[in-house]
Amino acid sequence: MTPRPSLGLRARLLSAFALLCVVTTAAVAGGIYVQARNDILQRAQDAALQAMKGRLEALFPLRTATPDQTELGRIAGSMTEISSSTLVLYQKVYAQVGPPEGPPPGSPPGPPGGGPGGNTPPPLGPGDISQGLRREVAGGDIAWQRVVREGRPFLIIGAPLLIVEQDRTRTSGIEVYTMTSLLPEQRSIDWLATSAWLIGGAAMAFAVLLALLATRSVLRPVRELGRAARLLGEGELRTRIAVSGSDELADVARTFNDTAAELEQHVMQLREMEADARRFVADVSHELRTPLAALAAVAEILDEEAARLPETAGKAARLVSQETLNLTELVNDLIEISRFDSGVAALTLNEVDVAELVPATLRARGWTEQVRTELPPAVTARLDPRRVDVILANLVGNALRHGAPPVSVRLSADPQWITLEVRDHGPGLDDAVLPHAFDRFYKASAARTRSEGSGLGLAIAMENARLHRGDLTVTNAPDGGALFTLRLPRRAHDPEGGSA
Repeated sequence: MTPRPSLGLRARLLSAFALLCVVTTAAVAGGIYVQARNDILQRAQDAALQAMKGRLEALFPLRTATPDQTELGRIAGSMTEISSSTLVLYQKVYAQVGPPEGPPPGSPPGPPGGGPGGNTPPPLGPGDISQGLRREVAGGDIAWQRVVREGRPFLIIGAPLLIVEQDRTRTSGIEVYTMTSLLPEQRSIDWLATSAWLIGGAAMAFAVLLALLATRSVLRPVRELGRAARLLGEGELRTRIAVSGSDELADVARTFNDTAAELEQHVMQLREMEADARRFVADVSHELRTPLAALAAVAEILDEEAARLPETAGKAARLVSQETLNLTELVNDLIEISRFDSGVAALTLNEVDVAELVPATLRARGWTEQVRTELPPAVTARLDPRRVDVILANLVGNALRHGAPPVSVRLSADPQWITLEVRDHGPGLDDAVLPHAFDRFYKASAARTRSEGSGLGLAIAMENARLHRGDLTVTNAPDGGALFTLRLPRRAHDPEGGSA
């Protein structure tokens, strides 16, 4: 399952600041908006109620308790203001009066006919009054209701006309309803909402700016720590971080510096120990060459006399001779490895016909009959023939010792590279062995005897391939057996120009 990409630390901090700002702004602006809206509408409603009560008081005493259409019209006319419509109901008789023609003095003109966007309410009819509002008014209470007509908000207030007698107050049955526009209040509320959003947007921009400044100050030491860790991972053990302040990031920087210092000290100690070990191996190997030369001469004599010695003495002589040869091979391999480690190994380059070099390597070791070859003619390259011979000898010898016949060597080439493939048809290498095939002193089986090799042959082959700026790999062939692939440039170059 592919992991989802995660946001960087800067993006997460900015997102957190922005989210906090949005939530805070929305909460504050929303709370202020709701409170201001309620206050604006409440003030408009209270003002309309007070005005209506004052006009109702001016109607008393009523001329008659059973008004006709004319009387209802007079009542409606006295209750109507510039920006209101009035409806007066008595039983099934009613009278309605709209607002006077023209806008109030000194006010900007609205749309003609009181269309949408103007303050003039449309005429108020009995069908505009809800049943709930009528029930409350008929019960003797002053009630109100906010409605929307033609896309504009209005306030409808209903009140009964009361008859005050000596000991009680009773309803006259006359109901008065006025409708007043709330458009100015709605515009104030809209302006307030717009201002709240603008202020919130400005606050968010300011918060993002603060977040950028904050993340810059926070991320600078984090980036410095990342850079230092990367350099440390690349081997720059003297990398340190400048420590400033006493916060948590400063503690992290100090911890990093302490860790880097300890790591540098340990690595230096390990390098010194490794250098000492390499010098020891090189010195011992060189010191052993002289006595080994004498032993090898004696071993040759023992080989010649082994057949004439008694059986037990003959076996001992042959064993001494073989172990002397093995020891000589091991010392030579150690000397070769020490040259690579010390950096003194170099190429002696010559124009070589690889198709002739491979058979020469096989003939020199008596492997011609045991190894099949596929060698296209006239494949030339500028190589070090001695080192290529060592590589081939190690690969073919490894295949003959640990694989199964037939063993083959195949040559191919292109304008830039030559490729040599050495394979056998044995069981191949275990998956756990493949990554370690070229490690020094590595043997796939701990049960192998010393006579099967020193464990340095493939490591030397790899070093020689790298010296040519080529590569050496190993895989298991699909139809069985190990497959070693050597790729070398056709024009190898040795910067030192020397010889090993």
